Amino acid sequence: MRRELLRIGGALRAGARLEAVTSPWSGEQVGEVAVGGPADVDDAVAAAARAFEETRRLPTHRRAAVLEGAARAVEAGADDLARLMALESGKPITQCKAEVARGVITLSLGAVEARRLGGEVLPVDLEPRGEGRLCLATRVPRGPVAAISPFNFPLNLVAHKLSPAVAVGASVVLKPPPQCPLTAFALAALLDEAGLPPGALNVVHCPPDAAQRMVEDPRMKVVSFTGSDAVGWRLKAVAGKKQVLLELGGNAPCVVDEDADLERALPAIVAASFQNGGQVCIRIQRLFVHRARFDEVLGRFVEAARALPVGDPLDPRTVVGPLIEPRHVERVLAWVREAKDGGATVHCGGEAAGQAVLPTVLTGAPRDARVCRDEVFGPVTVVEPFDTFDEALARCNDTRFGLQAAVFTRDLGKALRAHRELDYGGVIVNDAPTFRIDNFPYGGTKDSGFGREGVRYAMEEMTEAKVLVLG
Repeated sequence: MRRELLRIGGALRAGARLEAVTSPWSGEQVGEVAVGGPADVDDAVAAAARAFEETRRLPTHRRAAVLEGAARAVEAGADDLARLMALESGKPITQCKAEVARGVITLSLGAVEARRLGGEVLPVDLEPRGEGRLCLATRVPRGPVAAISPFNFPLNLVAHKLSPAVAVGASVVLKPPPQCPLTAFALAALLDEAGLPPGALNVVHCPPDAAQRMVEDPRMKVVSFTGSDAVGWRLKAVAGKKQVLLELGGNAPCVVDEDADLERALPAIVAASFQNGGQVCIRIQRLFVHRARFDEVLGRFVEAARALPVGDPLDPRTVVGPLIEPRHVERVLAWVREAKDGGATVHCGGEAAGQAVLPTVLTGAPRDARVCRDEVFGPVTVVEPFDTFDEALARCNDTRFGLQAAVFTRDLGKALRAHRELDYGGVIVNDAPTFRIDNFPYGGTKDSGFGREGVRYAMEEMTEAKVLVLG
């Protein structure tokens, strides 16, 4: 059984008590983790502030070497990390292995981008008094980063905060996901072993009220948060003068146009609707299908959803694992019942097997039902017909969220129009909205947050321009 202690200032600390980490599938204890309090958070912030005076001066080759070393270590320990992730989060093991592979890329990208982080020479002889002068604009780290990560990608979303921070020379205080913190502690240990200075990375598992102290503390200059929109906007309100990056989820739409290649579209749609128990912020929650193809798509979609293996995350055949906590099972099923009471038809699912919700497909759900309006974060997809492409785009935009959307069409003009008119941070054509490669800018509009992840883009958020003029 794995035991993790707080990591503060380069030392391990027991905290106030130990807390059990249990499997959401079996209920068995996976490990235990030290719980920090307000004093521990304050000490971690102080350690990060001290370490920043060293990290911001680290030469490029050392920052890159740390990230390369951590990437190699993650790759070497891939099987153990994937198993740990599956045990503590309930994510199916095949998806965990894919996440570990992405984590290697995310860390490697940090090493590459650290070597490319530079600036530019600007002409200042735009007027006579600038003649003969040289202007350099460089990027420098804003300061220590307060990083708060979620449970659904316990390794790669942590890497998306740590990799850019290390690359720019920023120290970090990390609050890992409370339900499954062990993977984040394991990654932090690998980064420390790769050569980070003491205090450059501090990890504190703690209650939300204690974590809020680092968001409020003026010594922390950047907040990077991934999680619910309610929590994210509340943290922004108390963050003061900090640079804030928020990735807050959504209820992603997917449009299947009349000419779509269904042999290509349907497997991607099924996977994007139900993998990881639907606990993905860019999973397909609202599926809009041209009326001419509606019956065919609905029938095949329901058949495929019923056939998906549900169960033990350690079974390589499993596609749909458990939800992270029992309260989310109750919430998701309550939302399905609400839609059904409002006139929706449940074609499959709407029930739970233990802590796993069976893949659920609805039609006829009222637009003001929570399964349409809010983020389900469970394996529930609402399917609706449309008659015109403009109607489909309008339906996609009829939401307070705007993270990623998808369109399946063979018409290039429609693809370009979707990119132009959809109010989303990303528009994916001929693949699901879950498509993400870790180097491109990723983030949303409206209640889905602001700022962009994707290693280079997060580095830009964590740095600011500094000008030198030589006369």
